[in-house]
Amino acid sequence: MSRITPLTGFPEWLPRERIVEQRFLDVLRDSFELHGFAGIETRAVEPVDFLLRKGEIDKEVYGVSRIHADEAEKHPMALHYDMTVPFSRYVLENAGKLEFPFRRYQMQKAWRGERPQFGRFREFIQADADIVDRDSLAPHFDAEIVSLIVDIFRRLDFGVATVRVNTRKIPEGFYRGLGIADTAAVLRAVDKLDKIGPDKVRALLPDEVDDEAARKVLALAAIRTGDTSFVDLVRALDVQHELLDEGLAELSELIAAVTARPDAGVVADLSIARGLDYYTGTVFETNLEGFAELGSVCSGGRYEKLADDGKTTYPGVGMSVGVSRIMAVLVRDGIATASRAVPTCVLVAVADEQRRAEASQVADSLRHRGIAAEVSPSAAKFGKQIKYADRRGIPFVWFTDADGSHQIKDIRSGEQVDVDPQTWTPSEDDKTPRLIRKEQ
Repeated sequence: MSRITPLTGFPEWLPRERIVEQRFLDVLRDSFELHGFAGIETRAVEPVDFLLRKGEIDKEVYGVSRIHADEAEKHPMALHYDMTVPFSRYVLENAGKLEFPFRRYQMQKAWRGERPQFGRFREFIQADADIVDRDSLAPHFDAEIVSLIVDIFRRLDFGVATVRVNTRKIPEGFYRGLGIADTAAVLRAVDKLDKIGPDKVRALLPDEVDDEAARKVLALAAIRTGDTSFVDLVRALDVQHELLDEGLAELSELIAAVTARPDAGVVADLSIARGLDYYTGTVFETNLEGFAELGSVCSGGRYEKLADDGKTTYPGVGMSVGVSRIMAVLVRDGIATASRAVPTCVLVAVADEQRRAEASQVADSLRHRGIAAEVSPSAAKFGKQIKYADRRGIPFVWFTDADGSHQIKDIRSGEQVDVDPQTWTPSEDDKTPRLIRKEQ
């Protein structure tokens, strides 16, 4: 057999870990649907020129072509690197069939040619939710997305989550008020603040930004409040611009709406900028206690032109959860595990091979009522069959006597009782593998 060459950046989980990921996705799916989002799936590939229209991402895109393609065919398509760009194409192609405002969620794999490191993969699962409308999108939808994020991380209960919110209009208007022409360069520099610190951000600012302007740029980025008091702090910096006024009003309205809930965990953080070019308004990032090395585990924002067909503009607001990034920490640190490594609840024992069909009938009866069951792989001694169930983490073993009576044994407690295959039901805790969170 040839030697296996490991590939980095492509996560594969063991069965117990995969159950954690599936339960994680179940919570996300349930949360999205509770908030009225409909699930969709888009294709894995898009035309290269379409993917590269959104943001500076070309070095990270994986091209797709046949191995024996000629030069004219080379890389006409590429694997999508996020869900937002494919969604914009989906909206344009299906606009006549969708009801607006359209609320969608998507949980799929994406691919990026990043340098693999802990928490950063070349192949990963993202879970996105977006609200998109025709021509204009009411500002209250931004607050709905932030409330969705709060609900998701409360239900996951992996740690204390803080949603940091800003609007690009505030720094954009502030920089214009300072007379800065290259506001995009300043935004890109400030977006690195958490990673490299204020001194290195200052060094990245364009030459046109003098020392006094740089001081105010960094002072703005340092403002963080759990209420609307950020407005007075910004005003104290004595910078004036219409766009700044608009941004302060919008962010105040959003913060007031979402912090009305007790312990919302939402703060106004004026350092948040988000790197991708399609964000135009509200932007947010979510940090999870215990996941500091990953930075933001859920991010997103508003884009006034998610899609545009030349006649109609489709603005949107949305969020994205980095499922695989979070999974990396869950698995490494044992923050969450599954109560067992297999979905099987009951192993139906086989007394001898001539009675295997009888055991299969019992398993079918259990499955018909939604109870996961499998038949023992061999008619070994019952002790060996019980050990087989124990090794796999199956909690119950079912026995059928020659007279047609049935018994079930809880191999954890040793308790064995008479049962009826048409009525017996396990507890909810035992029916399917549960997510077990480490005690804080």
